[in-house]
Amino acid sequence: MYLKESLDNILAKDPAARSRLEVILCYPGFHALFFHKIANALWKSGFRTPGRLMSHIGRVFTGIEIHPGATIGRRVFIDHGMGVVIGETAEVGDDCVIYQGVTLGAGAAARQGAMSRDTKRHPTLGKGVIVGSGAEIQGAITVGDNVRVASRSIVLKDVPDNSVVVGVPGRVIYRNGERVAPEKPQEDVPDIEAQAIKSLHSKLSELECTVRDLKGKLKQQSKELEQFKDKVCPELTLDINDPANSGINSSVDLKSVDQDPVDVFLQGAGI
Repeated sequence: MYLKESLDNILAKDPAARSRLEVILCYPGFHALFFHKIANALWKSGFRTPGRLMSHIGRVFTGIEIHPGATIGRRVFIDHGMGVVIGETAEVGDDCVIYQGVTLGAGAAARQGAMSRDTKRHPTLGKGVIVGSGAEIQGAITVGDNVRVASRSIVLKDVPDNSVVVGVPGRVIYRNGERVAPEKPQEDVPDIEAQAIKSLHSKLSELECTVRDLKGKLKQQSKELEQFKDKVCPELTLDINDPANSGINSSVDLKSVDQDPVDVFLQGAGI
């Protein structure tokens, strides 16, 4: 009964499925739910470690991690499935569709150790919920029947029935087929982008001040160098900063430049 219902459900929901044999051999979502059914039975019977082991085998085989304590309804379809994580106290209603990369996880309070082991920590999905790829539903919240959660959304609070949720954090944009007006932004919620821009502007101002100071110091040092050159070598009129003069040997007697070349030759020959 379970096997036939699961296979027919996948054939009805996935146009890429050609036959029951193809689903049995090639659909990791079908395999993961089969492993979970065994693991969940062991878990409920008090065989916790064997249940976790069976769940682990299913994860290695399919890439889908379903805790043996999770409650999974009938005709649930995990499409593609790689990277799906379903926590211990999560509940998934009948006829739900879950795509790859979805996380039904515990909230921040549970991850920080603020909740006991027996406390409800994971979300509850109603009937007919569709969760898009990469979406996260965190905490002990309830997602109503026939809800659509857009890909990459992060849902952190309860969602009413017949809604469409998008964004980070997730917000309802449609309910019962009608557009929902956007919520007014809360004043106590920090604007991360504005803070980042403000920080960058502050650092840019600091860099501009530093560059301005360095230019002033460089200008002052240039003046001091000119004054030193005038005192030590007042007859030196050659601009040593001129790139055209960079190859001239500084050991050359510049006074000889104005002398007659013949006299220079005779002096060099000792005549």
